[in-house]
Amino acid sequence: MLDLLIKNASLQDGQRGMSVAVREGRIVEVAPGLDAPAQEVVDAQGMLLIPPFVDPHFHMDATLSFGMPRVNQSGTLLEGIALWGELKPLLTQEALVERALQYCDWAVAKGLLAIRTHVDVCDPRLLAVEALLEVKKKVASYIDLQLVAFPQDGVLRGFNGPQQHTSNLERALDMGVDVVGGIPHFERTYDQGTQSVRLLCEIAARRGLRVDMHCDESDDPHSRHVETLAFETQRLGLQGRVTGSHLTSMHSMDNYYVSKLLALMAEAKLHVVSNPLINITLQGRHDTYPKRRGMTRVPELMAAGINVAFGHDCVMDPWYSLGSGDMLEVAHMGMHVAQMTSQSAMRACVDAVTVNAAQVLGLEGYGIQPGCHADFVLLQARNPVEALRLRATRLKVFKRGKLLAQTPASVSQLHLPDRPASTQWMNGF
Repeated sequence: MLDLLIKNASLQDGQRGMSVAVREGRIVEVAPGLDAPAQEVVDAQGMLLIPPFVDPHFHMDATLSFGMPRVNQSGTLLEGIALWGELKPLLTQEALVERALQYCDWAVAKGLLAIRTHVDVCDPRLLAVEALLEVKKKVASYIDLQLVAFPQDGVLRGFNGPQQHTSNLERALDMGVDVVGGIPHFERTYDQGTQSVRLLCEIAARRGLRVDMHCDESDDPHSRHVETLAFETQRLGLQGRVTGSHLTSMHSMDNYYVSKLLALMAEAKLHVVSNPLINITLQGRHDTYPKRRGMTRVPELMAAGINVAFGHDCVMDPWYSLGSGDMLEVAHMGMHVAQMTSQSAMRACVDAVTVNAAQVLGLEGYGIQPGCHADFVLLQARNPVEALRLRATRLKVFKRGKLLAQTPASVSQLHLPDRPASTQWMNGF
């Protein structure tokens, strides 16, 4: 007997009337019209069943800290960094854990079951590292939480010399942090930024770890550390294990240079994570008009064969006072900013918060295929484009075939003469 049978579902690839059979936490069959004994049967009624949302770029150590110790009045990146510096001495492990767990509750309710979060390692106490390692253990049964050792102040910018933050980072990795992070454009000089990329990639290669760097998060077209990241990836044999996050300077680079850069990135099999909500908010702040959008060149990167994902980056923290853990909101913004409004491009935006993001994290057993983990989300939409348009309600969220969360369908009751009694904002299929 099956543990769970989902019937009459639409899938991300366009198949309809599909059934998904689950036994012992894994998908054992995906086929149209299955009818087999099961402990639980769910009629999807034609709604969209997708693998869980994945956030490949987040800052859980800062989440839900909005207004502490004060509000970012300018809404800028630099004031946010300054605010984080003010907040760090006031942090406690208990408060960090509680805020992170609350955010994980939000994430599950939104069908977000895998998160890569950067954690600041510049505080010698490594308080945030200890807190998020604890959170990782607490949520392990329902969220795949991947931690990045992130030297937010610059790995070479320690007050006691370049070894200070490098030592902190290595200690964090020794404690069990999964990924090596960096922020080359925030080092004191461009040359030190280049040095930091080399140093951090060498640490990752030596330890057999992945790399995810905040790279060229700037409006400066001459911020080109991703070129060095691609080179070091090739030199050290890290292909497919390295991610360049943000890459907003590409928005301002000349087209000739980008044509060269795209080929180098594709050759190195770099992953790219763009953060539409935050990039469109923080970039272009020094412009009058016309204002640059600031987000990296998502369609061009995808056309070059580079795996591109969208991240949420921030929720209610010193940099961004909004957000709820909704990756469809992220994809919705990405679609608009990148002008990805063809049918295939809109579907690609949903891929950017599901299958593409899962590749960034290197998740195993991800997808709706036989042999994959029985992790999926039933949305109140009939296809990915409708899900994007509606930021669709998560009707049911499953992990290993077990129900984690459910939300009633969104329906508005109408009291209008000669009109239907309700609406769900769905048009023709």
